[in-house]
Amino acid sequence: MSQTNNTAPTDNIEANPDDVEDFALLQPAPVAKEMGAERRGRMVESDGIYVTDADGRRLIDGPAGMWCLNLGHRHPTLANVLRDQALSLTYTSPWYTSNSPAEKLARMLADRAPGDLNHVFLTTGGSSAVETGLRLMQFYNNLRGQPEKKLIVSRDGAYHGSTYLSASLNGRPRDHDWMDGASEMVRKLTCPNPFHRPKDMTVDEFEDFLIKEFETLIEKEGADKIGAFIAEPIQASGGVLMPTPNYIKRMHALCRENDILYISDEVVTAFGRLGHTFASQDVFGIEPDMIAFAKGVTAGYFPLGGLMVSDRLLTEIRKSNHPDAGFVHGLTYSSHPIGCAVAIRTIELMEDGLLEHVREISPYFQDSLKSLEDLPLVGEVRGQGLMAGIEAVADRVSNNPLNLDMRVGQRIDKHCQEEGLLLRPLINMCVMSPPLIIQRDHIDEMTRILRVAITRTTDELVREGFELA
Repeated sequence: MSQTNNTAPTDNIEANPDDVEDFALLQPAPVAKEMGAERRGRMVESDGIYVTDADGRRLIDGPAGMWCLNLGHRHPTLANVLRDQALSLTYTSPWYTSNSPAEKLARMLADRAPGDLNHVFLTTGGSSAVETGLRLMQFYNNLRGQPEKKLIVSRDGAYHGSTYLSASLNGRPRDHDWMDGASEMVRKLTCPNPFHRPKDMTVDEFEDFLIKEFETLIEKEGADKIGAFIAEPIQASGGVLMPTPNYIKRMHALCRENDILYISDEVVTAFGRLGHTFASQDVFGIEPDMIAFAKGVTAGYFPLGGLMVSDRLLTEIRKSNHPDAGFVHGLTYSSHPIGCAVAIRTIELMEDGLLEHVREISPYFQDSLKSLEDLPLVGEVRGQGLMAGIEAVADRVSNNPLNLDMRVGQRIDKHCQEEGLLLRPLINMCVMSPPLIIQRDHIDEMTRILRVAITRTTDELVREGFELA
């Protein structure tokens, strides 16, 4: 049974479509019987790390919106930047003009990106950033005279976006149950999640298996057919799935050896979530060919994303035998001056002590949540920096979630909201990525509420006859 990723409970809607009342707002990821009639919990106000719902409940914003409200809600400085830029230069077309905020932001990003990633293509969000990277890979290989080198390698458990091509990379089963995609262009590898590795494998053996699997795929398809490998350093929407210790470096090395572009999807992990502007090098020790980013770059105050691109790729493109070939790709709101102005100020604010704060408080955040592993319903608490996932299991021997009610995450979220905490429920998991301004007393309160909510959910499941071990 699949479910939507709602962060707040929906009002009950009868199965009979004739009995539902139409609702004008269509929201992301509805189920068929609720389309055009679904009402989700309404938020009416926010401040700092809190949101307030229509019933007046003040809730800690556990997901920071959707991994993005890194500086918290109602930040007066960012609100002023929005206003001031709108009253200066509101918009200019990126197709034939430029603007100062975009040029300044590009320079700032190039100065902070790893290796030779000295150029940025600005987009409207993470999906369009990933899409840009994939289209650039295709354009690059066309210019090189390798039009067959277009396969894209992704992983089970991955999430890379909602456009047709970026969504085709997603590795969560519910993303493809009823939705079409460009499956012929994509190959999927095993999810690098050691929690669900075979019981007879050590973590090191599991990592070796993952690397061998990629090597085998390269041999089978041919390196001359594979254009790119794309990976989130931590698979965020899959449930904060943590890779094995050297997995990222080893996969990057395989890409280098086989002329496969490595695209690091840092839509979640960049801009402070792990305590750094970009995490690819500072946390995981690699210099990818491209980095896709979004969300935290404007702290959620304006839709903006982008793709960092290496000097090497652009040098090859400029020196190709097709100097007039057009990279015919762009968006109406690429390089939007308001978004760029907000991003500039966001980076400045993050570098004024906030990145250090994240690095200092992250161990306390992780240790506090890890204490919940003494609860029988909790199979694992995992994470890094200020992102964490709690996975509920039916039994700790097999780590099997399938005997549980597959809406257990929503059950926990419901009880958390009763106590003052908003989560992001994902089937049998709960995800947290609070605003980076969070303090220790907030973390203590989050942990207390989670303990209460998970205990209540456990009691419910037992009363309803679910077998837990």
